[in-house]
Amino acid sequence: MKDTSSKDNKKLLLIDDDPNLILLVKDYLEFRGYNVDTAENGREALEVLDQNVPDMIICDVMMPEMDGYALVKHIREEPVTNRIPVLFLSAKGQSQDRVKGLNEGADVYMVKPFEPEELVAQVESSLSQLKRWEQGRPKGLDGVPTIVVPHNVELTPTELKVVQLVAKGMANREIAQQLNVSQRTIESHVSNMLNKTSLNNRTELARWAIESSMA
Repeated sequence: MKDTSSKDNKKLLLIDDDPNLILLVKDYLEFRGYNVDTAENGREALEVLDQNVPDMIICDVMMPEMDGYALVKHIREEPVTNRIPVLFLSAKGQSQDRVKGLNEGADVYMVKPFEPEELVAQVESSLSQLKRWEQGRPKGLDGVPTIVVPHNVELTPTELKVVQLVAKGMANREIAQQLNVSQRTIESHVSNMLNKTSLNNRTELARWAIESSMA
C-alpha cells in the first residue's frame, strides 16, 4: 500500500543522469507518498523549476550540461528558490568532497550507493526542519504565515504587470511570451520585487498582490 501519511503531497525534484537510479529512486519515493519530478541535468532542472517549485531537491553532483555545484549556486542566488533544501548524491565519499558539497550550498550530502530508507529519512528530516522554520513565522487568523511587506514598497509599471500575472498563476515563461520580452527579463523583475518586499518566493508574492488588491 502506498504510504501517504504525513507527506502532505510534498513535491520533490530528483536530478540525475543515471536513468536506472532515477527510475528506482522515483518509484521508491512515490511509494512513500511523495510527488516526484525528474531531470537529467542541471539545465533541464532549471526548466522544471521555472514551472514548478518543489519542496526539496535531490541532486547528483557530477552531471553533463550543468553539474550539481553550478545548479545549487543558481538555486541559492535566486530568491524564489534559495530556501529549498538540497540533498546532494555523489559517488565521492571523501571528507573533502562532503565539505565541498556542504560549502557549495547543499544541506545534506549522501554517498552512493545508499539505502533508500536512509534517503527517505534525510528527506523527512530536511522537510521537518523547514516546517519548523515556517511555523515559527507570524501567522494570520487563517493559520497561514502573514505576508509582511514594508509599507513604502513601490513597483514600477512593468513590475506591476508582472506581479499581476504571477498572481494569476502564470509561469515566468508564459509571462515573457505575453509581454514579448525574454524569460530572463521576467526573472529579473520577479527577483527585484522579492528583494523590495523581502518575500521568499513567487507564492508569497502572488498572495501579497492579491491581498493588496493589485491583482
